[in-house]
Amino acid sequence: MDWIFCRSVARKAGVALSLALGLAALPTTLMPLPALAQTETVARPDEQTIHDAYVYLLGRLLVIRQEQMDSKADGFAWNTIHYNPLGTADFVNPNFDVAYLEAWIATDDDSGVLLEVPEIQGRYYTAQILDEWGEVIANINERTFPSKPFGKFALVKPGSTVAIPPDAGRIELHSAKAKLLARVEIKGDPDGAVALQKQFKLSPVGAVTPVPAPDRPNFDNKTLIGVEAFDNVDAVLSSALDVSPVAATMQQKARFVAAYAASSPAARAEIDKALRDAIIPDFVQNSIAKSLEVRDGWAIGDRGGAYGSDYFQRTTANYAGIWANSTDEVVYFSLVSDGAGKRVDGSKSYGLHFPADSLPAKVVDGYWSVILVGVPDYRVVPNPLKRYNFNSNSKLTPEADGSLKIGIGPKPVAGVPEANWLPSPEGHPFSLTFRAYVPKAAVKEGKWTPPPLTELR
Repeated sequence: MDWIFCRSVARKAGVALSLALGLAALPTTLMPLPALAQTETVARPDEQTIHDAYVYLLGRLLVIRQEQMDSKADGFAWNTIHYNPLGTADFVNPNFDVAYLEAWIATDDDSGVLLEVPEIQGRYYTAQILDEWGEVIANINERTFPSKPFGKFALVKPGSTVAIPPDAGRIELHSAKAKLLARVEIKGDPDGAVALQKQFKLSPVGAVTPVPAPDRPNFDNKTLIGVEAFDNVDAVLSSALDVSPVAATMQQKARFVAAYAASSPAARAEIDKALRDAIIPDFVQNSIAKSLEVRDGWAIGDRGGAYGSDYFQRTTANYAGIWANSTDEVVYFSLVSDGAGKRVDGSKSYGLHFPADSLPAKVVDGYWSVILVGVPDYRVVPNPLKRYNFNSNSKLTPEADGSLKIGIGPKPVAGVPEANWLPSPEGHPFSLTFRAYVPKAAVKEGKWTPPPLTELR
């Protein structure tokens, strides 16, 4: 119970007692209340509340981290497209099958941004727009915007009165900022992909000064932020609207934990210990397996970019592969173990064997890809071949029966064509991310998954 409310009740009770005794009411300001002052304490949250509040808040902090990293890059400017060179992407779990372009969008009540999307035929493309929690606002392409798959689009803050051109489609963001991430499939034609990439344009409508992201200490995926996550909780939570239906509940939990952590040095140390001893290590090691269905060692991303009440999966996506897209665009499979349930080891040799009647090319209308990334940073692992992934257009050697084998190991894998070998980091763990772009019903309905990763001795 709020201590101010208790004090008010006590004062009223004192006045009532004085009147009942036929005495003049004592001035409430003179009433001694030493006991109440001593009971000003903040209740301790239980372990589950600390866990839930931290995981929820971490989802937003990971996006803030990415915004701050991007904004410090050379040549960064708001509402300006960065055309990523082929084969690069400075965020976790990148996609090397496409020509990327990205931008941070900033708007206000009187200003917006015009996005121009070129007409693209014969290859996969999308202009993905996400909010500041990692939720997809829109994908502009011929599948989701069939009445306007290209042309001009006005990105505006909710409730904005900014005037937009009559030929521009209006897209309301969830808050004042957003992330644009567009992809054009390379499809064996890098020059053509780059030419299309450069035809995406952004132009501000009015002048806007972006509000800086809330401060947060530096942290990486291995040493996640501790109790400091709760230091400026109100600024973090008010910096961007969360469309999740459980946002109010989870934000109250975050404020509850923050209040306890701020109540005393001992309380702060207690929260930090709970986080660093158990909650953070468990999240780093097990978040993917806990947040997704796991089948044959593959965690299946069934809510990419539109998470509903599942804030845990959203935070995991922001941690292991920020800017996840919606499942109509792509279904992600993340490797958490080999087929025997063991954690994978970059010093060992493994194989993926796709039967002839279950080839990845048969379950997508777009394309498929598989990329090897390190753990826990989920970034590509350098190797002398500069070979990080395979996809629909890779020149892979099939087996005589039409099946496909992919080998993973620190050296070429016996029994697998060397052209089908993905180098792994010797002495270090790794993960694989399999992407099925424009997945067919079998994938979206969970009837198809990649084969288990098998250790080869």
